[in-house]
Amino acid sequence: MSRNNSHKFIIISLILLVSLTCLYLWHIRKTGVSDDFFAMDTIMSLQAYGKDADKAVSEAREAILGLDAALSVTNKDSSVYRLNSTGSCSLNEDLQYLLERSIQIQEMTGGAFNICIYPIMKEWGFTEKNYKVPEEAVILELCKLVNGSKITIDTTADSVSLSEDAMIDLGGIAKGYASMKARDILKAHGINSALINLGGNVCAVGKKPDGSPFSIAIKDPEPDDTGENTFTGVLKVSDKCVITSGGYERYFEEDGVTYHHIIDPSTGYPAASGLKSVTVVSDDPTLADALSTAVYVMGKDRAVGLWRTMRDRFDLVLLSDTGQLYITEGLKDCFSSKLEYYIIE
Repeated sequence: MSRNNSHKFIIISLILLVSLTCLYLWHIRKTGVSDDFFAMDTIMSLQAYGKDADKAVSEAREAILGLDAALSVTNKDSSVYRLNSTGSCSLNEDLQYLLERSIQIQEMTGGAFNICIYPIMKEWGFTEKNYKVPEEAVILELCKLVNGSKITIDTTADSVSLSEDAMIDLGGIAKGYASMKARDILKAHGINSALINLGGNVCAVGKKPDGSPFSIAIKDPEPDDTGENTFTGVLKVSDKCVITSGGYERYFEEDGVTYHHIIDPSTGYPAASGLKSVTVVSDDPTLADALSTAVYVMGKDRAVGLWRTMRDRFDLVLLSDTGQLYITEGLKDCFSSKLEYYIIE
């Protein structure tokens, strides 16, 4: 091959390489990078758009898996397992943040959210799927352990301890925190369009690549006459998290009675607040996750009272046991439904 032909070959190869790279980056921006995996006892999905999406999604996935390992109540190597087993453990940044936020939200909700619920959850069999209806006397005794004041955080010694026989479960707030960590990682990589779905805990980063908001459907707890899942409504959101909780997610039946996993800390029994489904919309996924549980326990009137004191921080979609649908006014321009609904002001 002559020197001139050799130069031409190199130039053509470089042009082809640049063209293929540009085509790949264009494809990523248009179609995105997605990853589905199992963590925190549910199927999770990450989808991101941008030139660094591959690396961003990979790092976000690893961060979530790391949190799953560290916060699990059943993983013998986790900080939470060690804390529950021995009454103390070392304090890292993630655990400290979650404990402090949990105590804060417990106070905010009048105890409707309480991570010290673990002994009761365990007694019902929800942690290991060994379901049973506990004796009333046992529940009454266990309710004495459900008290946030039993948690002592020592930031000087970087440690946390539990008093008496108290144990914690961060399951009601961990996925929200994981969403926040994943979102931060994606944004650090310059991703401004992504969808984080951690088992129904959905976090929209920015808008869709075409500039329109993401559409998040809220599942109806009851299937239609054909057995198909339907939707209570659809939210169009940008830079918001949409988290839904309901007793239909995890439950068992005994002697014709259905018992669900959202326990009222004040009674030790499944919450009976008159709500079938609760959706919290907020730009704070950790708050939204915890509130979706707390509001289900609180019921409509208490929840609306809480919303009115901090309406700038979250909004609600509430479906009652009787089928009545309510939304708070902050959602009136982004919510749609085939059902009749009422706007709470």
